[in-house]
Amino acid sequence: MRKRINQDLRTHINLLKHFVIIALMCLVSCKAQKETQLNSGINGEMTLIAQDGYSGIDKYETMVVRDSKSLNKFYARINKTRKPGLLVPVIDFSKEIVLIVCLGEQKGQMIPKLSKTEESEREVLIAIEMVLPKEAKSAKNQSVSYPFFIYKIPHTSKTLSLEKLGW
Repeated sequence: MRKRINQDLRTHINLLKHFVIIALMCLVSCKAQKETQLNSGINGEMTLIAQDGYSGIDKYETMVVRDSKSLNKFYARINKTRKPGLLVPVIDFSKEIVLIVCLGEQKGQMIPKLSKTEESEREVLIAIEMVLPKEAKSAKNQSVSYPFFIYKIPHTSKTLSLEKLGW
């Protein structure tokens, strides 16, 4: 009887050890979804919410989106050749505006860095500069892509103008 209790106790302890190890591995390896905060110059409130290497848009294009209908239209456009398509992010357009940057055909791993360059009573000028991402190994990778980047910023009634800087 005593032997049976010790064996059951060892079995329970081993199960508990395995459970603790698995739980710790999950906690350590879990990477919660995070939004990349960019140091943008717009009070640090410009947030990259989506990006992908293929947009299907072959020429440089930027958009300022102030309503969900326009955002859904953009996603319908980039999801034409995707099965399943990318999910449309949920945005509260009473509080936020979406900026979309489609780079067209690109060779390499460069990404846009957005920063406010000027602001007046009626307009905010946002510069788009191309930079090599921190995680990129080198600028030598010349694979072709058609990337897009979607940012959200706090709502403003000012006109937003996006312009290329140095490229």
